[in-house]
Amino acid sequence: MLTQAPKGTSDILPESSGKWQYLEGLFRDICRRYGMKEIRTPMFEHTELFIRGVGDTTDVVEKQMYSFDDLAGRNITLKPEGTSPVARALVENGLYAQMQPTKLFYITPCFRYEKMQKGRYRQFHQFGVEVFGTMSPLADAEVVSIAADMLEALGMKEIELRINSIGCPTCRAKHREALKEFLADKYDELCETCKGRFNKNPMRILDCKSEKCQKLVEGAPLMLDYLCDDCKDHFEEFKSILDDMGIEYIVDPGIVRGLDYYSKTAFEFISVKQMAQGTVCGGGRYDHLVEDIGGPEVPGVGFGMGIERLILMLEQEGIEIPSEDPADYAIITMGDEARSAGISLARKLRKDGYQVQVDMMNRNFKNQFKYANKIKAKYAIIIGEDEVKNGTYNVKNMETGEQKTLTQGEL
Repeated sequence: MLTQAPKGTSDILPESSGKWQYLEGLFRDICRRYGMKEIRTPMFEHTELFIRGVGDTTDVVEKQMYSFDDLAGRNITLKPEGTSPVARALVENGLYAQMQPTKLFYITPCFRYEKMQKGRYRQFHQFGVEVFGTMSPLADAEVVSIAADMLEALGMKEIELRINSIGCPTCRAKHREALKEFLADKYDELCETCKGRFNKNPMRILDCKSEKCQKLVEGAPLMLDYLCDDCKDHFEEFKSILDDMGIEYIVDPGIVRGLDYYSKTAFEFISVKQMAQGTVCGGGRYDHLVEDIGGPEVPGVGFGMGIERLILMLEQEGIEIPSEDPADYAIITMGDEARSAGISLARKLRKDGYQVQVDMMNRNFKNQFKYANKIKAKYAIIIGEDEVKNGTYNVKNMETGEQKTLTQGEL
């Protein structure tokens, strides 16, 4: 067991880490274009944060959190999602008191104890974006636009944007009563989890993954039919801005999202090829989250995008992610003097920003060339006795085979 990673975790090996670095770099660049600033929050938080923020009737809180008492008896949880910790940081550091909006992004590991599936792990990683301090539907649309730009830049074509409004506490109360009335005579048939949701948060029943519950909610009252004027106007303006941006979408009344803090806008980017487990990105508005965790009234909107899920979907679409960072130079030497000269040259080239590989295995001349081919070096710099004497280098283009003799200055 000591040499086996815990179930639900995976190593990101060198041959894969280049893909991650590429995706992370692309995400950072897109966020930069929107004026987003990076935030990094701790790997663990007080458990109460997620109970109050995510919601005590959610699957995340009820079944999936890694919680434990630390040595001082404090109940701590490895973060299962990124939004609540960012909201906590916003309050603790007074970011809400600065000029608004506060526009943040993060790249973080998260932890949930859940059933293992392809592309779903117990330690997973997320790209996330959060915008605080504005009720404007433009913030909702910009958040969606960041995700759309990311997926478009990667060349993903089998993706649909689904949007919905799940209302505010005022209009949701009317829908809640209508939904409870609809489900009342079906209560005994609901799964045990949904029975617990019936009084606390019946809308969460619509998001149940049980096939039986999914059938029971067919024909249930739609939140869109109960929106108050404010929520209706917000949703219509949100759609209008998406139209202005040229972002295509489908209004899907079934989009609920799995966390309690959402209100008004809810959206998902879904793989058309893999509908069951095909959500690559999900998010929405959460105007009461900051208040729920003990802060002032600060509206917010954001999304989370699973990196492992994203990589899986890219593979399914046959999209190549750049993964290799080949060496600029492999230095090949013959003899002790040449080796010393090669080590000195490598140091200088590395200071100039080049990636340089020097043989550490005492390979012979022929095998040093094999190694240069193996690491896909762009050029081989060949140093022997004559080169040391003349202060020159033989430089071979490893792709074309062309070879030149250069001085250090020319190199």
